Amino acid sequence: MSLNDYYYYDEQNCEFVSVEYNNLERIVYTACLWILCGVVLSGIGISILSYSIGTPAEIALKAENHELVSQFKKTKKTIKGLNQKVQKLAHSDNDIYRSVLGMDQISYDERKAGVGGADIYSKFDAYSQNTADILKWTAQNLDNLERKVNIQKLSFKEIKSYYNKNKKKMKHIPAIKPTKGIILSGFGMRYHPVLHYRRMHNGLDFRADVGSKVYSTGDGVVKYTKRKGTFGRLLIIDHGFGYETYYAHLSAFAKGIKPGTRVKRGDLVAFTGETGLVTGPHLHYEVHKNGKPVNPLNYLFADTSPQEYMMYKNIVENNNKSLD
Repeated sequence: MSLNDYYYYDEQNCEFVSVEYNNLERIVYTACLWILCGVVLSGIGISILSYSIGTPAEIALKAENHELVSQFKKTKKTIKGLNQKVQKLAHSDNDIYRSVLGMDQISYDERKAGVGGADIYSKFDAYSQNTADILKWTAQNLDNLERKVNIQKLSFKEIKSYYNKNKKKMKHIPAIKPTKGIILSGFGMRYHPVLHYRRMHNGLDFRADVGSKVYSTGDGVVKYTKRKGTFGRLLIIDHGFGYETYYAHLSAFAKGIKPGTRVKRGDLVAFTGETGLVTGPHLHYEVHKNGKPVNPLNYLFADTSPQEYMMYKNIVENNNKSLD
């Protein structure tokens, strides 16, 4: 870009005279024009970018909002996991603790702890649809989770109070493992290894070599110490309050164990073996309540950690064969 030719009128000579520019003036003029054009074009570019993308502050705010939404989605996953854990606690509360203690169960509708009335989360409607949905879901589920946890706390408090008032009964309830071996087969329909067909398996099979120690799982009185059919050598203990425990396939009874002998939880009562209809040595253990067999797994709460309980539960759910 260069300077145009300019003229001025010389009145003395009565003629137009061309204006002369030196090189420096021409360079300065050209540079100024380029700078001015650059500033104008930059301004136009920034305006277009600001309109289509946003200002630096708006861009930073969008990035922050994106990160917040991402964190809310992670929180949503965590809340779902916590809800599942609370649900498992509720099942254990009803099916194990309250069932064993003979307490009334808390219905699952009551445990849902729902609330009605006006939409208390409508304040989030001021945001975009996606953001409002996430905020509503998070707030609602956090509130529900808090109510469920509070109900569970009150339930455990009630269970503890009931236990303290019924300590005598608790000593008699079969609440520990009868031997140290792990559980190999559980309660329910199982394939019999000798008879070769599925039939009801009324107890738990514990792994044990011949001669392993067997302990009474609760206070009680020895009721039976003889051989009995497929059970082989069998020990039955009457714990009172409607509870009896069976210990089968024994090799021998402990010294002094006979009908009428009083035993306490943890006392040595017998030794494991392989008498009766079995494929190998182990302990078959049953819990009877009011004359009917119940799942002994639900009664191993005094000396079994939650991790061990879940391990045993997984074993019995995935093994469809019994050892007797």
